[in-house]
Amino acid sequence: MLDPLATCPPGRWTHGDVEVMRTLVPHGDTLTSLRSRRGLTVTHRLRPSELSDRLATRVVDEVDLRTREDFEAVIVGLVRSTVADPMAAWTLYYRNSLRDLLVGVAPFASVHEYGADLVVGESVLDLGSCFGFFALRLALAGHRVTASDICDGTMTLLATVAGELDVPLHTLACDAGDVPLPDDSVDTVTAVHLLEHVDPGLGARIVAEAVRIARRRVVIAVPFEDEPTTCHGHVRTFAADDLRHLGAATGHRFTVTEHHGGWLVIDVSNDAERAR
Repeated sequence: MLDPLATCPPGRWTHGDVEVMRTLVPHGDTLTSLRSRRGLTVTHRLRPSELSDRLATRVVDEVDLRTREDFEAVIVGLVRSTVADPMAAWTLYYRNSLRDLLVGVAPFASVHEYGADLVVGESVLDLGSCFGFFALRLALAGHRVTASDICDGTMTLLATVAGELDVPLHTLACDAGDVPLPDDSVDTVTAVHLLEHVDPGLGARIVAEAVRIARRRVVIAVPFEDEPTTCHGHVRTFAADDLRHLGAATGHRFTVTEHHGGWLVIDVSNDAERAR
């Protein structure tokens, strides 16, 4: 299991067969990778100011990734090998990432802005939060947010950094298809770029759980791809008709729109009293 807070030597991070090293040589490419029989080695000379979620695009474009595990290990390695103190490293990464998302320069900024506008009510459960930037954005906007993910280490990191940033946020490590929360317990449940990571059976269970837990609305977003992006862990593709099928199966009113991918909004409020 990947532990983003694990002890590592200054300037060097290893996990499995992935090694990330920071060099102080002031010339050459800022990010290079080499794959050998021993695994994947990434060398970089990033500055602390460059640590943010915007690195994800560079990693996909410039590193020889083969699996989602490669991608995650490299991102963690870049952060941890650039700043020696683990909490200082991650707090800087989160601060920079949130800044980029809120000013609109990060790759996912438009997706997050669109999704935030679809949220209704005060309380939100975010499924498949990963690093939790969308959950943090909602919390900064005044929502009472629970971020959830199957990876306990990621939720521990998010909870710790949220405290450092003084952002009120709850975290929950759980399977999105089996969430230990009561029926009708939050106003909105979100699943932003989660369903492409799971097979159709689990995806259907996740939608059912979201509908069960939401009092008012479920917001789902997926990328539209010709082929799954395997380095991000995508295992299936979606088209608008797939989202319509998911929506119709719930028995509730729903809409499907397109904005940097597809969006399914399911309105589960069935009467005026619940909608208030």
